[in-house]
Amino acid sequence: MSEVRRVVVQDCPGGPLLIRGADEVVGGDGTVGKVERPVVALCRCGRSERQPWCDASHRARRRRKKD
Repeated sequence: MSEVRRVVVQDCPGGPLLIRGADEVVGGDGTVGKVERPVVALCRCGRSERQPWCDASHRARRRRKKD
């Protein structure tokens, strides 16, 4: 029988989705991303150069809005 793992998704307002406890992430197009860390961040702003992973590009967007 397979081990049941708890996966937690945390919404970071204005930032990424944090995923805890996952072995892989499957994108809408079927692409599978292997998770090699206890916590990974998924991009929601669409600006990351490392899609689907967050590279903190959302921070630059927030700075421009403040100017």
